[in-house]
Amino acid sequence: MSLVLDEITLTYPDGDGRLTALDGVGLHVPAGTMTAIVGPSGSGKSSLLAVAATLVTPECGRVLIGGTETGTLSRSERAVLRRREIGIVFQQPNLLPSLTALEQLLVMGHLDGRRQVANRARELLAAVGLGDLAHRRPHQLSGGQRQRVNIARALVNEPSVLLVDEPTSALDHERGGAVLDLLARLTRERATATVLVTHDRAHLGEADAVREMADGRLVSAVRR
Repeated sequence: MSLVLDEITLTYPDGDGRLTALDGVGLHVPAGTMTAIVGPSGSGKSSLLAVAATLVTPECGRVLIGGTETGTLSRSERAVLRRREIGIVFQQPNLLPSLTALEQLLVMGHLDGRRQVANRARELLAAVGLGDLAHRRPHQLSGGQRQRVNIARALVNEPSVLLVDEPTSALDHERGGAVLDLLARLTRERATATVLVTHDRAHLGEADAVREMADGRLVSAVRR
């Protein structure tokens, strides 16, 4: 399934007026590809992810996931769509400290009513290079390993769209590069439509497309 943002406009209250966070944004991310979004803080990157995740409803425009216009769905239908079709990799892994790496994934499967997810969870941990560390808790993992658990957790319900927010911000150059390599590979293998928001321009070569945000607009493609 592809992800399409069509002429998205989003504003927030700002004193006596409105602040435009997204201004006529259009974006098409085909299945099996990764699009990186770069730009300064406050340019609208986080707002773009929130709209793509159906967490925020824009004033104008459409969000389509696999051809389904999410704005026509009820709140409960959007919640089901989010749970089943959208994976989110947060900037901070926010793993539950009492759970092992494997249990972090199992919880996500159970929240969606899936009871037979153990094999998929183990497969994903192996895919992110943590097959031998499945029973370690977060404090027993490095920062890069915790981020890998974060990525595997986002994929456990087999989403068609993967939204990734600054996954390398707390990692050094080498570990950050490894995480982006992993995201690019999993995007192709799992045929997800991946949007990567990043300040890290050192590894943009891993993306299939790169767009730059400024003042709420996707202004141009970036030369890599």
